[in-house]
Amino acid sequence: MVKIVEVFFALIAKGAETFVDIAGGIIPSLLILMTLVNFIIRLIGQEKVEKAAAKMTGNVVSRYMILPFIAAFILTNPLLTVFGKFLKEYQKPGYIDAAESILHPTLGLFPHINPGEIFVYMGIAIGLETLGFSLAPFALRAFFAGMVVILIRGIITEKIMLFNMKKNNVTPEDLEAEKLQMRAA
Repeated sequence: MVKIVEVFFALIAKGAETFVDIAGGIIPSLLILMTLVNFIIRLIGQEKVEKAAAKMTGNVVSRYMILPFIAAFILTNPLLTVFGKFLKEYQKPGYIDAAESILHPTLGLFPHINPGEIFVYMGIAIGLETLGFSLAPFALRAFFAGMVVILIRGIITEKIMLFNMKKNNVTPEDLEAEKLQMRAA
């Protein structure tokens, strides 16, 4: 029993040591990055950022790859869903799927995007560093693979939405008209 408690306490001490390393390294970087992003948004102007986002909804690659990344980079989690307001109603589920899926693959390069999950990434990162691997190749591979996956997910989700709409005799115009009625009410 004593040995079990000693191992447990050693595990807790190692976790605390890791936390102190993270708190001394990644958290200050995260705060600086968040400050920089907010400064850039204010420099450009919130209205201009939103106007550019609205233009990006016209093509499938920008809608499900670039817009979710920009939203995650600028607004972070969970506010990135706000950029969904620029999409047509039938495109919103695909956007949400893509936007929520981008949060993990981008952590290695842009930890401010999803700070609540940084400890998950750091668990992997510490393991890789312990084995003597550089984090840069892992972060880049995760980012690029994630970008492809979110594009695929967004497209598939949109196709599923359109299939279900057709099955239920609903057109995209019906959804837009319903949205306008809801706004008027």
